[in-house]
Amino acid sequence: MKKIIVFIGILATALSSCSNYIEEDNRSYGSAEEYYITAPGFESLVNVNYAALKEIYGADPYLFESGTDMYSDGRNQEPSDRGLSTYTSLTSGSYGVDQLYRSCFSAIQQANKGIYYSTITEKTTSLPARIGELKFLRANAYFLLVQTYGGVPIVLENINTAVTSFDRNSAEEVYTQIIKDLNEALPDVGNEAYNGRVNKRAVQNLLAKVYLTKGYETFGTSSDFTTAATLADAVIAGQPLNVSFENVVKPGNEMNPETIFSVQFSVTSNAAGITSLGNSQNYWFGAYLGPANTGKYPNRSYTLCPTPYALSLFEKGDKRWENTFMTEIAAEYYQYYTAADRTKLKINHFYEPAWYTLTERDTYIASHPDLGAIKAPATLPPGYHPWGSYSSAVTASSDFQLICVRKFDDPASPYSGASSANYNSTPVTPASNRSSTRDFIIARLGETYLVAAEAYFKAGNSATALTYLNEVRRRAGGGTTGVIPVLTTININTILDERGRELLGEYHRWFDLKRTGTLIERTVLYNPKITNSSAFEGKNGSKKILRPIPQSALDLNRNKNFPQNPAY
Repeated sequence: MKKIIVFIGILATALSSCSNYIEEDNRSYGSAEEYYITAPGFESLVNVNYAALKEIYGADPYLFESGTDMYSDGRNQEPSDRGLSTYTSLTSGSYGVDQLYRSCFSAIQQANKGIYYSTITEKTTSLPARIGELKFLRANAYFLLVQTYGGVPIVLENINTAVTSFDRNSAEEVYTQIIKDLNEALPDVGNEAYNGRVNKRAVQNLLAKVYLTKGYETFGTSSDFTTAATLADAVIAGQPLNVSFENVVKPGNEMNPETIFSVQFSVTSNAAGITSLGNSQNYWFGAYLGPANTGKYPNRSYTLCPTPYALSLFEKGDKRWENTFMTEIAAEYYQYYTAADRTKLKINHFYEPAWYTLTERDTYIASHPDLGAIKAPATLPPGYHPWGSYSSAVTASSDFQLICVRKFDDPASPYSGASSANYNSTPVTPASNRSSTRDFIIARLGETYLVAAEAYFKAGNSATALTYLNEVRRRAGGGTTGVIPVLTTININTILDERGRELLGEYHRWFDLKRTGTLIERTVLYNPKITNSSAFEGKNGSKKILRPIPQSALDLNRNKNFPQNPAY
């Protein structure tokens, strides 16, 4: 197994504290090497590994969400050549292609360093658990890499000097290493309730997703789906989805009983960099609403906006509709969170759902005079946005024209000051938009139910798959049966539709489509900016399914036998 790699400017330095739960101790005991062999020094080194997650998930989401059935450009466009959002111009040098490559290999190097020092540091009762945590974090980084780029170099050593020649391992070898790391971590990590650290449930959850994804690969087998289902069962352990969807996405409630693993942020850890040390999840997936420095509006990008398909997924009675989108906007946006009685708010904008009848429309307008006076019998108030008028298919020319995703709102987030208009040409420094200190949830129980449903479906057990899928829908209907219909048939599209409703914006979608082999079909069908499969045509008759290996990595590699992905 080849184990050498060039680190393209990614050797991680001391990162900021990871959370209120896991904080790096930067006290000096002389050299770093001397410090890491002490118990507090090693603990600090492990905590740096958790902090590395901030760089993986904290910045631009293009590699996670762009170029899918759920999101396309809004009034602003993705930076540079729009390669990740439209594929036609996607090359190894496109903006954002190297984001995961750099941040994941940085995390891998940090994990390797921690595992190396675990063999020579002071022995403590917590040491085995910390080694397991490091192996989980390394496996998570490799899982993101192998899904995005295919086979990548496997490096397991602590490297302190630049290496300028490296070989590429196969995707199958990378999956083998991921599964090895997770199986070794499982017996050693803690079994306590989630408190910010990796526990057994988090390891089992990631293993379930790894086996599910591997099952679709050419080297996968049907037993991978069976294993994934068994692991998802172990994670669920009979726990129903009893937290309301509103409370699942409520700001400040990220440590609810359904959270399995998250990247944790805090106001304290962001104090030294108000708009640079948090995450940017609150910044994406919605319309820019005007100057936010007045305190009235959040800072939005207007760059990744929901497609007509994404909006059409929601049915009447599905609580995820109003808890995913800000369907009503008061005179000040954040009054939604601060008002003692929301029913008394003056609503300036309303986004009509797909199921509204003309009678419901008239009733709503009559009861909300602040939407604006009706100019003529056939004219709607200026603040009333009828169904079909506010998706990314619309050429937006003014603020409020497209709907906002509110499930990531952070009322405590300061205005970043970055001009979203710059994204039409010169990319804004990603750090300038990272002002949210809400925890970034990577894994939660609602998704595990959907992983179980998909695994059982692929294993040939549709009845059990439907049971898991309908539990997600039961919660979405407000906890009662019959509010939204119970599904009686299942296929990969019904699973992907439900994942779209439940997980909109949660950094899973591109991986979902790539995993299930539906990336081209569903993107062409539902993305208004990609209307022909020719957008995916690459070199040598290959399709642009995998992302290209970053050009910066290829340029620094003296081994010229390192192959680029065939479409590039």
